[in-house]
Amino acid sequence: MNEQKLFDKIKRLTGKAIGDFNLIEENDRILIAISGGKDSWTMLHALKELQRRAPIHYELIPVTINPGFDGFDTATIRHYLKELGFEGHIETTNGEEVINAHLRPGSSYCAFCARLRRGALYTTAQQLGCNKVALGHHLDDHIETLLLNQFYSGTISAMSPKLLADNGEQTVIRPLVYVEEPLIAQWATLRGTPRVDCSCPMLARRDQKRQRMKRLVAQLQEEIPQIKNSLLNAMRNVQPRHLLDKNLKEF
Repeated sequence: MNEQKLFDKIKRLTGKAIGDFNLIEENDRILIAISGGKDSWTMLHALKELQRRAPIHYELIPVTINPGFDGFDTATIRHYLKELGFEGHIETTNGEEVINAHLRPGSSYCAFCARLRRGALYTTAQQLGCNKVALGHHLDDHIETLLLNQFYSGTISAMSPKLLADNGEQTVIRPLVYVEEPLIAQWATLRGTPRVDCSCPMLARRDQKRQRMKRLVAQLQEEIPQIKNSLLNAMRNVQPRHLLDKNLKEF
């Protein structure tokens, strides 16, 4: 598919998720979390285009959290946002300092950094008067999180497309829940969106456990082509009476 057909598919799947889970409502002021990577840029493009024809009014406020790593290229982010017609907000934090001081041995550097950035996003959302925070997690992220929690945490949980934030104030939405990562990667390459790395230390660039889940799904997909859709459907087809949780039923 060419760039436009790829984007049309992304936009359609994003619109479906918005409709299925009531992600965007009248007069929403939505903080769009922009990391500088392909997923957040794709989400911004899709929501911006959907906004043009939406029957309701809502605002998009792009925000980037600078984690404080040397070399984080905020200039490229600002420039691209300006090209798209957004002012953009860059919030600088001392994330690297906090991680180095408090990360426990064996814990995921990336996961800890993500929690810190999430907290900074919620704080910024309140300062900017945003009632929702949009994150660029795609279909593959949801599936990998489901498997990670089962294999490493002993829980059956993943990501919700819409839930109240930890601060009890904003609502977190994930409009790309139906969009597969390869589709995003292909479109972003053709579109020429910038790729801004977070500039974290080299050894912390990749969450090895998540990469292992990604490889596992790819291997299984060779035998089960519909495995991603099957796992996604499993998250909305929960049958508590066949589980062991005593909080869900009495034995």
